[in-house]
Amino acid sequence: MIGKYILIFLFLLTVGFAFRASAQTPAEKVVISFPSRSIASIDLFIAQDLGFFREEGLEPAVVQIRGNVAISAALTGQVHVINNVGTVIRAVERGDVPFRVMAVSLKRNLFWLVARPEFGSIRELKGKVLGTTTFGGSQHMAAARLVRKAGLDPDKDLTVVVAGDVPAQLQSLVSGAIQVAALSPPTVILAREKFKMRILGSTVDEYANLQNGIAVTETLLRERRDLVRRILRARTKAARYLWENERGASEVLAKYLNVELPVALESYRLSRAAFTVNGVPTAKEVDEFLKMDAEILKLPKPFSPSRIFDFTVQQSVNQELGIK
Repeated sequence: MIGKYILIFLFLLTVGFAFRASAQTPAEKVVISFPSRSIASIDLFIAQDLGFFREEGLEPAVVQIRGNVAISAALTGQVHVINNVGTVIRAVERGDVPFRVMAVSLKRNLFWLVARPEFGSIRELKGKVLGTTTFGGSQHMAAARLVRKAGLDPDKDLTVVVAGDVPAQLQSLVSGAIQVAALSPPTVILAREKFKMRILGSTVDEYANLQNGIAVTETLLRERRDLVRRILRARTKAARYLWENERGASEVLAKYLNVELPVALESYRLSRAAFTVNGVPTAKEVDEFLKMDAEILKLPKPFSPSRIFDFTVQQSVNQELGIK
């Protein structure tokens, strides 16, 4: 009888040691880059703030890095995930760099063309300076599209300069260093309300633009598929929270971008419909986007989606989490 109790005691002791060892396993560090302080990366902020990364055994460093720099850092292993998938897609289209877009969180442009108060139309901007985050990135392309629709040639009629992220561009507008920029919420709201800037157009409802999400190198996907899966699970939980919790998501946005809650709430309401529910755009949205990119980049034909996208892990995660 005593021997039986000893065996039970040893079993419980072993289980206890195993539990403590598991509990003490350090979280795996991952570096996730995002391009600009705006609502476009809110899913990352939510996943970090509400502990969804920790639930997946991850210790994230969510770092602001300009798109082209982030691509170089990912290729050398210094960055695991790139959030601004639009820039990654164009890098693949231009030079066939080895990346895969695993999820798309933002499928519509969240950019409004904002000019200094003295300009009443886009045509008045001829000869002026356009600020952008990255040459050839989603913001630059959105601004170019609006300028072209108004009858100007964005390559000839404007001088384009790298002017920092969206909040930095607003400061450059205020100082007069630039005259126009494509701003996203909440900065566009601050530009309108606080500085009386002119809003001359928006690309939100015009066309599909696969702007933000999760992109990784083919090497990381091949060698650490489990890590990519955990990152996608954390982001997907955050995306669900974004869709279901207006107040909570707005509070996270206000905290991370240092704006008042009413500004964050308006930003949320302006932007919510531009986010995907499940991280997977439709085949039609992908085809439209790649066709538009081919026209802009003057490619002989659009890239095949299979050379850029791999939604299989995201679809599996959606099934696990009950997301349609």
